[in-house]
Formats: sequence, structure tokens, C-alpha cells
Amino acid sequence: MQVLNFDTIVIGSGLAGLAAAYHASKHGTVAILSKSQLDTSNSYYAQGGIAGAIAEEDSPELHYHDTVVAGRGLCEKEAVQLLVNEGRDRILELIELGMQFDKKDGDYVLGLEGGHSKRRILHAGGDATGKALTCFLLQVVQEQPNITSFEYTAVTRLLMEDGQCTGVQAIDFITGKSMLVTAKASILATGGLSRLFSRTTNPHTATGDGIALAYEAGAELADMEFIQFHPSALYLKDKDAFLISEAVRGEGAWLLNANGERFMKEVHPLAELAPRDIVAFSIYRQMQKLKSPHIYLSLKHLNPEKIKTRFSTIYNKLKEYGYDMTSDLLPIAPAAHYMVGGIRTDLNGETNIPGLFACGEVASTGVMGANRLASNSLLECLVFGKRASEQAAKRNPLSPKQTAPAALSNDPRNEEAFLLLKNKVADLMSEKVGIVRNGKQLEETIIQLEAMLKQLPAEITDYNELKAKQIIQICLLISRSALLREESRGGHIREDFQHESPDFRLHIIQQKNKEPLFIPIQK
Repeated sequence: MQVLNFDTIVIGSGLAGLAAAYHASKHGTVAILSKSQLDTSNSYYAQGGIAGAIAEEDSPELHYHDTVVAGRGLCEKEAVQLLVNEGRDRILELIELGMQFDKKDGDYVLGLEGGHSKRRILHAGGDATGKALTCFLLQVVQEQPNITSFEYTAVTRLLMEDGQCTGVQAIDFITGKSMLVTAKASILATGGLSRLFSRTTNPHTATGDGIALAYEAGAELADMEFIQFHPSALYLKDKDAFLISEAVRGEGAWLLNANGERFMKEVHPLAELAPRDIVAFSIYRQMQKLKSPHIYLSLKHLNPEKIKTRFSTIYNKLKEYGYDMTSDLLPIAPAAHYMVGGIRTDLNGETNIPGLFACGEVASTGVMGANRLASNSLLECLVFGKRASEQAAKRNPLSPKQTAPAALSNDPRNEEAFLLLKNKVADLMSEKVGIVRNGKQLEETIIQLEAMLKQLPAEITDYNELKAKQIIQICLLISRSALLREESRGGHIREDFQHESPDFRLHIIQQKNKEPLFIPIQK
């Protein structure tokens, strides 16, 4: 088995992974491992933009306020303060490197999205910010001579020695061979898990691999019950959801129910620009009330030329589906979009396992609380990607004595069985652990998932078996945490506990072979 050594390993190539790799390259050699192409990630598909208090009438204090309001009492104050203050610096740093955000008459064009009190969303290419940002930073990363990239290479386990993470075991999909990569620090930046739901805006890679790897190694997980459902994803029967950016509502689009009635004005003072959890739940209630699989997004009252220019990517994609977004009512319904919880880290991205770090969507830094404020995700990638890489660089070099674990096979004949299981699990999660939950359905889900887990081989020898175990385990973690939280807060809504409870102003921590812990919010 091939053995390679680097100073830092970065697992994942979204914006968080690229930011971590770039900053880590200033301190030594870096390996980036991606199970797909380097440009396949949630970051790449982000349409809205990146939040930053750069306007004169704005401030980090206002950005902080909006973030903690959206977080429903579960944000950690120090983490949010780092995000809004260092985030501004990270954006300006990117601009200095040559990143081009959209301008008009020499000034940056700033968008407005749900939960924000000021226009502070920078965008690039109109509605293609994620693509522009990741492609820009990917080019910067590829120019660094001490960064080595491994595409189509999936990490199958974290290597542990004396309680420390000493690297990873991975499988190369092209050659089918396994390899060991050792380093003094490993940074998980594997993104989210919303592809575990049948209706989602996420790419096929977003299956929570980093969560499963960290959990298996003994890392603490926090707030796994909080999954953010994006309110406005195009509804087409038997087809994947297509995200329609929140920035569309920021420019004035209306939400109409199946009867053509605008309903958000009665729900929240910000109407269509209320925080995402409120908008998604309100849409769900309209769909239930009128027994419709979707509602409508309307831009008929807006300037069509402005819409075509501002949202050219969305406009052209909707044209492919047969819709003109300037004149047609667009059928939409919420879709699983973002994992709010994740691997518990400190303010430098370090987990409870020495040598193991996490950043981006896979991490739970305390920034997001119970519900992520729109366009804070790309900002979090930049801020904590840098912090994690700099803390990782301070670790002393290791001399691992690790004996190579048995290599996994990757038999294509097992893929069909895995896909059938994955779809079965995704349907179960969407039906019983979706926007609205209740104790009975959560208990039923846990029983079904535990039965599926028992059907897997006791000893995992194939990559598809590993993936099956991982997705079932992650869904169990979400469901168990959701059952424990007997309240409705942010992205977690219980029919049987319909209000926020002060008793649950805490984080639910899960760790392998240990009972769940309840950790109060830091005052």
C-alpha cells in the first residue's frame, strides 16, 4: 500500500477546503483529497453570495445582531464575533488577491437576503457567486507548488494512534488501490449531508462522509438535529430540486399560495425576507392547508430586464425547464439544503481529537445556532478555514508507527444495492425527519434505521458497504438528536412540542459509545 506524507491533509475541495489548503501552504506541504472533481461542492453551487459588513452604513455589530437573531438563541457569541469581524478581513483579502465581485459605477453591488437588516451580500456573476469564488480560489491553490491534489480519492478512515489523528486511509477510484496519507494535522472540509434527503438542493457528493469519519474516530458531534430547508427550490415532479436563490426574494419576489394569495406579510414583519426557518415552515403550512405539493414564486411585478441581468444563471436554467421567471408563476417547495450542526470544534477549528480539525459546513463552530443566516456559509468557510490551517501548522511533526489497516475493495457489482438502500433511506428521512417532525415518527425511523444497520456485514470489506453503514449511522444521529430535543427551534420543528423551551437553550453532543450530553450555551 502506497504511503505518502505531508504536513497537512485537507479532505474536501469546497470553499472551506480550498481556503484551508491555501493558508496551510504558507506553513508546509499540503495534500487535498476529493472524492470527486475538485470543483464539485456545495460552495460551487451557491447562488446568493457572501455576507460582509463592508458598506459605510453597515457594521460588524449589525451583522452580529442579525446572525444571533436568526440563530434562535443557540449561537455562541464569541464565534459569531469572529465571523463578522474576521469575515470582513477575509473578503478584503480575497479582493486583494484578485477576486472580482460585481460592481456598478465603481461601487460593489450589495444584495439583501432573508434575516439581514442591511444590504451586505456581495455577489459575482450575478447569481453565480459560489462558482466564481471556488473557481478563483481553486486557481490560486493550484498555483501553489507545495499543494498536491488527489481527485476521485475517497477517505475511508481516519488513522488514530495514541489518541491522536495521524492521517487517513483512502481509496483511489481510478486505480482501485488504497493508500495511506500521514500528516501532523488533518482538516475535514467535506461539506454537508443534505443528499441524504430525497428532495435536496445539494450535489451528489453531499452525503456526510466527514461526519461519519469523525464519529467513527471518536469526535464529538453537536446539534445534528438542525437541518436547514431552503424555502424556494423549483418543484418538478420526479426531478431533482433546483435552487432559486434567496436573493430573488431579496429583490422583491413574492410567495403566493396555491390560491394565488400572498401570505408572508401576516406571518412576519420582514414578510418574504424573514429568516429561512420561518419562511420554509410557513410554506409547508400553506402546502398542508391547501393540500398542494408546492406554492408559487412570483416576479411578475418586477422589472424583467433587471431580473434577467441580476439572475442570468437562474433565468437560463428555468428556461430549460420551460419557465420564464419574469412572467410565469414558478412552482416551488422547500428542499433540504444545509447542515447547521456538525463536528464540534473550538474557535480554531480543532476537534476533541488532537490533530483533527474541521471547517465549513461539516463543522459546528457555534456560529450558526439553530438556523443559519443566509450567505453566512461562504463567509464561515473563509474565516474558519484560515483559523484551522494556522492552528494545524502549530502542531509538532509526528512519526506514526501505524500499521496499515486492511484495504477496502470497490466492487461495482455492489453499487446497485447501495443506491437502492440510499434511496430508501432518503425517502424515509424526507417523510419522517423533514421540516416538521414528531416523536412517534422519529421513534419509528430509529427502529427502521437500526434494523437496516443490522443487515449489513459485521466486517466491512467493500467501499459500498462502508457508504451504506455511514449514511445509516448519520441518519440515526440526526433522528436520535431530533427525538431528544423536545421543542421547536430554528431548523428543528416538532408537532408535539410546538414552542421554544428555555430548558433546551443548549447543544446536544453525541459521541461514539457514549450517552448524549447537554451543554448549555456560553453566557
